[in-house]
Amino acid sequence: MSVEYRRRPALTSEVLGELLESKTPPDQRQDYDQVLARSLTWIGAFDGERLIGYANVAWDGGVHAFLLDPTVHPAFRRRGVGTRLVKEALAAVAEHPEIEWVHVDSSEELMERFYFPTGFRPTAAGLVWVQNVREGKIS
Repeated sequence: MSVEYRRRPALTSEVLGELLESKTPPDQRQDYDQVLARSLTWIGAFDGERLIGYANVAWDGGVHAFLLDPTVHPAFRRRGVGTRLVKEALAAVAEHPEIEWVHVDSSEELMERFYFPTGFRPTAAGLVWVQNVREGKIS
């Protein structure tokens, strides 16, 4: 298997949705064209012309970037594709001198097994699920 990693490859919502299907049910898919339009960059992993992996980087316009949706097709997992996607994304971010921090949200198990080896470290952070606000569970 020879995987090629591309920065900001042309992707359609349909192709990206198919890859992300393993993580996102079809009825919850986003308009990925809108996601990419708001992204600093994204990385695609390709086996030939087939998209087998993806990682997105969003940016607040200041010093913070956010690694989102690193995904590898199930048939290509445990071969280093995800790790390489993260490293490629970090290299792309490093070309923006104004960015100082890259954030990622993850389970503790995945953080230790997957993100720590790529340089991420734990921090204390706060998080609110907006649905709780909508439902009046937070006042």
